[in-house]
Amino acid sequence: MTGFISALKGCTRPNVYAEVPDGGWGWVVAGAFFFVEVFTYGIIKIFGIFLQDLMTCFGETNSRVSWAVSICVFVMAFTAPLSTVMSNRFGYRPVVMLGGLLITTGTITTALTQSITEMYITMGIVAGLGYCLTFLPTVTILSQYFSKRRSLVTSIASTGECFALLALAPALNALKAQIGWRYCLVVIGVLQTSIIICGALLKPIIIQPNEGPASPLKEPDSKYDLENEFTRTSVNSVDSGVQSVSSSQTNLSEGQGSTEQDSAEKTALKQNKEREASEEEPTALTPLKPDLPKEEAPGVKLLDFSVLRDPSFNCYALFGLFATLGFFAPQLYVIELSISRGLSRDSATYTLSAMAVAEIIGRLSMGWILNRRPIRKIYILLICTLLLCPVLVVFTFVTEFWGLMTCSCLYGFLLGTVASSHIPMLAEDDVIGIQRMPSAVGVYVCIQSFAGLAGPPLGGFLVDVTKNYGSAFYSCAAGMGVGTLFLGLVRPAKTGLCLWKKRTSEGQKPHRDSSKGSEDIPIDFVEVDADIDDCPANSKP
Repeated sequence: MTGFISALKGCTRPNVYAEVPDGGWGWVVAGAFFFVEVFTYGIIKIFGIFLQDLMTCFGETNSRVSWAVSICVFVMAFTAPLSTVMSNRFGYRPVVMLGGLLITTGTITTALTQSITEMYITMGIVAGLGYCLTFLPTVTILSQYFSKRRSLVTSIASTGECFALLALAPALNALKAQIGWRYCLVVIGVLQTSIIICGALLKPIIIQPNEGPASPLKEPDSKYDLENEFTRTSVNSVDSGVQSVSSSQTNLSEGQGSTEQDSAEKTALKQNKEREASEEEPTALTPLKPDLPKEEAPGVKLLDFSVLRDPSFNCYALFGLFATLGFFAPQLYVIELSISRGLSRDSATYTLSAMAVAEIIGRLSMGWILNRRPIRKIYILLICTLLLCPVLVVFTFVTEFWGLMTCSCLYGFLLGTVASSHIPMLAEDDVIGIQRMPSAVGVYVCIQSFAGLAGPPLGGFLVDVTKNYGSAFYSCAAGMGVGTLFLGLVRPAKTGLCLWKKRTSEGQKPHRDSSKGSEDIPIDFVEVDADIDDCPANSKP
């Protein structure tokens, strides 16, 4: 009995590493994320197999039934800040398990509804909230377990929704024909209880370096500055434009600066040592931070809206808002577009299957490409997003089977590259950095939610007005184009902010040697994948 209790405590105890493990228990978390993808986004994607049954049962139109899915997606994205607050307060594991319980409850009660309005509540609000509490914490903690392999592992694990489209959709469609749509939804709800098990596997991670207390925390994909005499923020991303402790140590060792500066720097280093000595016991509520535990730090915010003051994040959030408009039309209308071009319904369904297979290949390819060094990942995302625009436009010109198949494959491949990387990209220093990613994810997805709610009705309205399914593809191409413009502004915004902070810092310290100051901050200040040992200077584009 004692051994069982010890083993149980070991399962609930957070994992402590000296550096980001890039493996270990992270592989278990990756497997959990795969199944979370299957039973969240995967179920949302295949919910279309029930649309005709729901229209017949409730006597409703296609648009009114489709609103159930739109509300679900909106609630899932809009409540992202709530997911962030709960994860920071209670930890990732209990939040994901609660989300799995809500998903199961919402799906099973959807099978018992007697009107489409009731389905808006059960499927749209209850299950949608569960999807939010499940997906975001899982992808966030997965990013914390990996650094060098983060892009590759996230891309592989995110293929769960594609496999759901390929495997679950035909199986559930056949099951629905045998037992009816209500009992089929009950079966789905029972399968979704596996999310609770996946949540139990999300062990918190703590990075506790072995180096001396004055050494900065170094990770292959990110760098952080500790508090010194030039700043009053605790741990912040490298874009703060302040001198790091490591540079202070270099200045001290070289004996440069005035006597007053040496004394101030030594005092700051001594304070850092005393503070870190008092913070020797980290908790599971603050993964990746050797700082003060959240329950002992009264000034720590559960949701950090200061990310909205970062110009690069604002540009990236606007990219997500407009690009989301380009994600819905092909899946919703490619079959009807193909039929309007003269294809049979059976032949038209192959375009959707081809799109799903190509999306899997795109996700895996994106992970492999981003895992190679040296490379600036945001540029690859920019290229893929830019290529999506002409592909969406070409959809409206092709009229025969192989042309539609080619467009579907190209779109699926490019969609896979963007869908698998746009959220993990927040962890890069070019956007916001891994340290502020938990809060940034919540705000980013919340902003995205408005496009998710407005996109499908906008496309349906254009189709009704023009009597042409191609108009929905034009609107998606326009949204994707605007999103590409904002994505192209992310890195200039980050670079401009850093240069401004550098000039401000130099202006406030005229006695500091300007030639030495130029050495403290490299020209390409926001070099991504900023591990000094792994990425030489010639890796910069």
